[in-house]
Amino acid sequence: MLTFGYLSDKLGRKFGMMSATGIVAVFSGLAAASSGAHHSLQGMLNMLSACRFLLGIGIGAEYPCGSVAASEQSEGEGISKNAQHRWFVLSTNSMLDCGFVMSNFAPLVLLWIFGNDHLRAVWRLSLGLGVVPALVVFIWRLKMDEPLHYKLNSMTRSKVPYWLIIKRYWVPLSGISLSWFLYDFIVYPFKLYASTVVDNITHNDDSLIAVLGWNVVISLFYVPGTVIGAFIVDYVGPKYTMISGLLAQAVIGFIMSGLYTHLTNHIAAFTVVYGIFLSLGELGPGNCVALFAAKTGPTAVRGQFYGLAAAIGKVGAFVGTWAFPPMIEAFGGPTTARGNTGPFWVASGLAVLNAIVVFSTVKPLDHDGMLKEDAAFRQYLEQNGYDTSQMGILSDSDTESVESAAAVIREEVLDEKE
Repeated sequence: MLTFGYLSDKLGRKFGMMSATGIVAVFSGLAAASSGAHHSLQGMLNMLSACRFLLGIGIGAEYPCGSVAASEQSEGEGISKNAQHRWFVLSTNSMLDCGFVMSNFAPLVLLWIFGNDHLRAVWRLSLGLGVVPALVVFIWRLKMDEPLHYKLNSMTRSKVPYWLIIKRYWVPLSGISLSWFLYDFIVYPFKLYASTVVDNITHNDDSLIAVLGWNVVISLFYVPGTVIGAFIVDYVGPKYTMISGLLAQAVIGFIMSGLYTHLTNHIAAFTVVYGIFLSLGELGPGNCVALFAAKTGPTAVRGQFYGLAAAIGKVGAFVGTWAFPPMIEAFGGPTTARGNTGPFWVASGLAVLNAIVVFSTVKPLDHDGMLKEDAAFRQYLEQNGYDTSQMGILSDSDTESVESAAAVIREEVLDEKE
């Protein structure tokens, strides 16, 4: 995320996206083919671990490259002004949540096909199938051009004035990063509670088909939240959609804490309420935190702005995954009601804190907000003595038309300020 955030700004969105999908395709295939010297188990696991690590680099690279390009394309030609945020959400977080569903469904289908007697085929094909979408996207992206925003405002040929950028954007960047940290601190560990639901529904059945099947169902809870949120965000605005989602999630979390014993005695009710808790998380912060990260900063450093916020978010996921088990033990252990409800109290409290952070530090996003921010950013640089004439990578064929469009945008910004 950090490395490719920089590369997508300096070498282009297309370079970053092509690299990301190439890495994913290569190391998905190598992970599926993992084998040790003389077919040793330890050697196979070592190779699998190495391939999965490198595959993670490709996935991380997709965040500041693909998401940033999606945000810039969402203000392109053919996109309705009142649907700009919607298309960004649908092409990023909604697709991510659908991917979670498919990542559980694909091995389930393979298990149906091959059965428990051929698990080697199941796990290798589960990993190897990752090559297919990566290659399709790689070929698709070959014909892509750089977004117009990037052509107009990149700093590939000029020195990046980081100090000026930090002075202008450190507050919203800090707020978005902290918000992403808090959200991932909650959402990733809470996937562990899926096992509680599955164990109760299946009466501790350790069948792989039962476990994978119910994991598909639980993954589906994320999808309604992100899709409904995508159709709300343009009308309510990302800031208040996120705050509303966080506060609603906190309320459900407090309800689950207070009524945990009653709900677990009726596992269908617990599953529904737990699903609403997950869904509200996607409706609010799941959709909007990436939207803020992608559309708040200027195009010149958008990849680095997004990459840093996303990386801090994943630190939150890492910390939360390690913090929740000892937290459960501190509350009384996983076999007690207090041990299981404690994290819900903590998560709900953090959701309220997150809402306060967003309200205090993050400014609302307007439609065509990136165009306006880029114009205001150029004006800010010029006022501080920075030569903006080297910005952009326009070709001779489109310089005149693009610059005329940019002039109109700048005039609109100045008129609004006046």
